[in-house]
Amino acid sequence: MSYSDISIDGVTAQAFTLPTDSPESDGTMAWSATTIIVVHVAAGDYVGLGYTYSDASVAHLIEGTLKEKIIGSDPLSPGRVWDELQMAVRNMGCAGIAANAISAIDTALWDLKAKLLDVPLAVLLGIRRDHIEIYGSGGFITYSDEQLTEQLHSWIQRDGCRAVKIKVGREPDRDRHRLEVARQAIGDAALFMDANGALDIKAAIAFGRMAREAYDVCWFEEPVSSDDPAGLAAIRPHLQAPMELAAGEYIYDVDNARNLLNFHAVDVLQADVTRCGGITGLFRVTDLADIFHIPFSAHCAPALHLHALCAVRNLRHLEWFHDHVRIEKKLFDGVPIPKNGLVTPDLTRPGCGLTFRHADAAPFAVR
Repeated sequence: MSYSDISIDGVTAQAFTLPTDSPESDGTMAWSATTIIVVHVAAGDYVGLGYTYSDASVAHLIEGTLKEKIIGSDPLSPGRVWDELQMAVRNMGCAGIAANAISAIDTALWDLKAKLLDVPLAVLLGIRRDHIEIYGSGGFITYSDEQLTEQLHSWIQRDGCRAVKIKVGREPDRDRHRLEVARQAIGDAALFMDANGALDIKAAIAFGRMAREAYDVCWFEEPVSSDDPAGLAAIRPHLQAPMELAAGEYIYDVDNARNLLNFHAVDVLQADVTRCGGITGLFRVTDLADIFHIPFSAHCAPALHLHALCAVRNLRHLEWFHDHVRIEKKLFDGVPIPKNGLVTPDLTRPGCGLTFRHADAAPFAVR
């Protein structure tokens, strides 16, 4: 095959909304369904896959404004296309829905490039490790004590996770009881908590100290909004070691990451490949964190993150988020299966190793 003769000749995007298996809520939101937007980018007989979790309108943005910037492009130059897409969304704003759309396209472009070169994506990106550590994540505030216990226990016993995370912040008085239930369920495993920005500075400091002293919680995520790096920085010195403060899941570009790092607001920086500009954006964020000597932890969408994280130098772990794990198992072949708290990329297949099951997704399509 002559690579000079091939160009991108097809782009499709479709949204699918899947109901949750039970009501879910965190410190600031409640939901009963999740929407995934699946993107395919084609060059001849080769097709790259990407996706994001967002609003269904992302699909319209991709098949409208952004598609014309992609068709005819060089499939071996994802970075060049990424630059074009950033300019295309300048006047509508580069964050939020636009960033979700670019993230889905970019992951599809990298998958396509790896398939064209007939290599696993992790190898193309420069593989550094063979396995990724995961931690179980869910523990929704809507769960009964029995549901919470069953979920956390399964991550420890079935999947071998060494850490689990629950949601807090909506009902602080009840949260103390939920932390007790969680600690009893997981024994000596590490216990994380995530407030999703629900608290103010004083409440976060008090709650963090209590959780550390009473239940040995060692990770406090987004006690206040990640849009408030000064607030996070004010909380961080008051948390008793070894409790770490983490934030960054709503990073949409490298400037969002730089703000958190410049304020010394986090012990661990997070980002999500489905939000931060895809693989191109993810490596900009992780490289910046590495410059600040801050470890990185990936947020959700575990199947899509896997290959890219094998090439990240400063990786801590990957969030094994209940809702996304369930959706990815339902819609894709090739999703990773945890063993001893680790997931491993399939290096026998080119690209990211995922195949979309159109027939299984069809009942959930957004019309």
